[in-house]
Amino acid sequence: MLLGCLQYCRRPPCICNMKLFFLLCLLVCSQFVITGTQAQTISGPIKTVVVLVMENRSFDHMLGFLKLLNPEVDGLTGDETNPLPTATAPSNLITISDNAEFVDPDPGHSFEAITEQVFGPGGTPVDPAPMDGFAIQAETVVAGLSTRVMSAFRPEVIPVHTALAMNFAVFDRWYSSVPTSTQPNRLFVHSATSHGLMSNLQTVLAMGLPQQTIMDDIADAGLSFGVYYQNVPTTLFFSNMRKLKYVNNFMDYDAHFHLDAAMGNLPNYVVVEQRYYDLESGPANDDHPSHDIAQGQALIKDVYETLRASPQWNELLLLITYDEHGGFYDHVPTPQTGIPNPDGILGPAPENFNFDRLGVRVPTIAVSPWINQGTGEEESLLHLIRVSDHLKHLGKQLVLWSIEEFFGVLLNFMVGS
Repeated sequence: MLLGCLQYCRRPPCICNMKLFFLLCLLVCSQFVITGTQAQTISGPIKTVVVLVMENRSFDHMLGFLKLLNPEVDGLTGDETNPLPTATAPSNLITISDNAEFVDPDPGHSFEAITEQVFGPGGTPVDPAPMDGFAIQAETVVAGLSTRVMSAFRPEVIPVHTALAMNFAVFDRWYSSVPTSTQPNRLFVHSATSHGLMSNLQTVLAMGLPQQTIMDDIADAGLSFGVYYQNVPTTLFFSNMRKLKYVNNFMDYDAHFHLDAAMGNLPNYVVVEQRYYDLESGPANDDHPSHDIAQGQALIKDVYETLRASPQWNELLLLITYDEHGGFYDHVPTPQTGIPNPDGILGPAPENFNFDRLGVRVPTIAVSPWINQGTGEEESLLHLIRVSDHLKHLGKQLVLWSIEEFFGVLLNFMVGS
């Protein structure tokens, strides 16, 4: 059984432009040929990609102490600090703790808040970013919030994350696409741009964003996609997704996901959209503060076990990631160089952001039976993929060799050689 973790790779690229990542993943790893819009046959083993984007948690906050179980993970030692000066102790520091728990209110994660978190008070950009403003910024939201922001979960508290990360592949150099809030980052996930949007601006979202999405590209290639939702699907913020031709691509999660998986009818590209709000049918399960992360653990477990029991399991890749860091501490500096603007559109005044730096690191786990178990380098069969170079936001210019290098040892299996 091909369970376990990818061979430790020195320099596979991480790709923030997820639209092109998944499209080229299907192109390269599944080896179909696009010839117009007729239905295509995928010859390679990865025929379905399932994407689950959780909400508002940093890598260190969720997976930093995974380093205790695997030292190769660039996580936490427990000695990381942020300055938190007081009137009587101007040099006071707050140290990261391992007692993360319920968080309320929601920490700051606007563009302005993240700028202060990454660069410190004043927000003056320096490279590398000192990542020393999380505690101070949290205190501007509410007194005492710095304790929550400077905390992380022990592996046993989030057993689903821990089990998947230890048995499959975890990325420790995956950053949110843009240093701001939820919806601009979710737009990047499926379209490689936010079309200049830098906040959850309701008027713009209600009108719909005009850019081409990965769902459009997949449909144009003669492949299939489906959005399985538990709340209002955020993919409807794309105006293209509101077209009548896509009405049957949106399906209720509870009514259709388990049945489609059991029958082997999941489409090539699957988006799982969770409950973003508490409903009579159940509490929110998106991990967004102040929602209970136990509900998020239950959702991820349900998605994984449903896919694991599906006849499509041997042809499937599940990617679990987060839209942005939600204001929680992370020690790895965010990339600021070599980040091209994807479409030339600037953010609104007065910042006029050029989309030339990434957001804070977020947890990302890849799950598939095509992720190899062990490499023979150590006695343990549990090896993590560790992406040791920062994410390259390559925009529309992502090149094919990036995907080939990304899959590295997988390509022998993917091409059947």
